[in-house]
Amino acid sequence: MREAAWEEPRAAYVHIPFCAHHCGYCDFAVIAGADHLMRDYLQALACELRQLEYPRPVQTLFLGGGTPTYLPLPLLEELLSLLKHWLPLAFDPEAPGATADASPAAIEFSVEATPESLDPDKLALLRAYGVTRLSVGVQSFRSESLQALERRHTSTQAEEVVAWARDAGFVVSLDLIFAIPGTTLADWAADVECALALRPEHLSTYSLTYEKGTPLWKRWQRGQVQAVPEEVECEMYAFAIDRLTSAGFEHYEISNFARPGYRCRHNETYWANEAYYGFGAGAVRYVRGCREGNVRDTRQYIQRLMRGQSVTVYREKLSPWERACETLAVQLRRRRGIDRRAFHEQTGVAVDELAGGAIRQLQEEGLLEEEGAALRLTRRGLFVADAVIAQLWAAASSCGSIEPSRRYNLPVVENVPQ
Repeated sequence: MREAAWEEPRAAYVHIPFCAHHCGYCDFAVIAGADHLMRDYLQALACELRQLEYPRPVQTLFLGGGTPTYLPLPLLEELLSLLKHWLPLAFDPEAPGATADASPAAIEFSVEATPESLDPDKLALLRAYGVTRLSVGVQSFRSESLQALERRHTSTQAEEVVAWARDAGFVVSLDLIFAIPGTTLADWAADVECALALRPEHLSTYSLTYEKGTPLWKRWQRGQVQAVPEEVECEMYAFAIDRLTSAGFEHYEISNFARPGYRCRHNETYWANEAYYGFGAGAVRYVRGCREGNVRDTRQYIQRLMRGQSVTVYREKLSPWERACETLAVQLRRRRGIDRRAFHEQTGVAVDELAGGAIRQLQEEGLLEEEGAALRLTRRGLFVADAVIAQLWAAASSCGSIEPSRRYNLPVVENVPQ
């Protein structure tokens, strides 16, 4: 049995919480109007990285936020230098799952950015430090939608930045949001066409969610914002699937599309439920079968590390059954689904042993299907994926040795849109 969660992590996520503005729909660990904390934050991050004791080579590195590229050029270089020392990029061709055609490059170093936070000087610096991939939070090309989302860039800026990035040699991924209040299917179709015209290698499409406690959620609760009808939201998602696949993109995860060879290898670590490091405010890590999470508040993160205190605010040691349940949940997000043999090899548990009855019921309902040795969501199942996964999780946790407090709680998948 190959326990992926117990192996040395080959992926690392580093969180930079700073933003020019905290958008009303965002519930991530971000901070705006606190540029004076940037240098202290990098010093605190250096303290956390020193806990590694020695540099840990990784195959994929993801710098997210927040907006990492909001850092001024000197501080951005300081950050990149820090990561180059503690998390050097390396590729092990003998690693499980590694194939010669898995990626156009042997390694992947992704950085999240907003169009207004990039310029040619920052792009040159990122390339000089080995960044291979930019994930740009475009979200929409419509000025009305950008205003509704409280975004600070224009469609012209987005187009200009993508052109710069392409000239500099980056792989480009674009984030788009659909079901924005006031939008129609035609509006969404126009956004998709604008994105395709920029020839990105990767696209992520997310439905706008009303996260409890956010300003957007409060406005929705007061009736000041009207959500797009559910049937229109489904039509938007269906359009994205059909249009992007017809344009040559592979629909490889519920929300993600890539040209052949350009999947996000870092996020595939999460969807395989394999080990990864996590550093920074609010970051999560999964190392040697133990999941830990850092304090989300930026000031507390800085203060604790400067005082020599731990920033870990929760820790859970997962049993083999719990790891199998989580593996089931995250691997179903992939369009290729779950390979039964590989799943048993990875977890030591058969898929049907976990939730055989629920699987058969969902197959009868047309939400799951078999394809060779794989179990995966049907097209219909994609539209209710969260409910399908929750039903399987409930079935698996009810018959396994999962603590009552953990039952029905799905694992968090990082790197949602900026």
